[in-house]
Amino acid sequence: MSDLETRFNEAVDYIQNGRGDQGPSNEQKLEFYALYKQATEGDVSGKRPGMMDFVGRAKFDARKKLTGMSREDAMQRYINRLEDFRG
Repeated sequence: MSDLETRFNEAVDYIQNGRGDQGPSNEQKLEFYALYKQATEGDVSGKRPGMMDFVGRAKFDARKKLTGMSREDAMQRYINRLEDFRG
């Protein structure tokens, strides 16, 4: 496992387990989600969820913005966002 993957996994663990005094906002959670999915699954596929599926549509749109981003770039951006969040 590379150093980047190790740091990424530690960052994911930090976010998923809610460590820290204040958790991320919904907007930040959505960004972390999209970056995580881009790093682990790649570009979003399938149809955009319908208008009444607000959460699914927001997640799809957030992922769609990252189309073409490499796995490594998504991992590094996730780590950077966590560092920004933690201050």
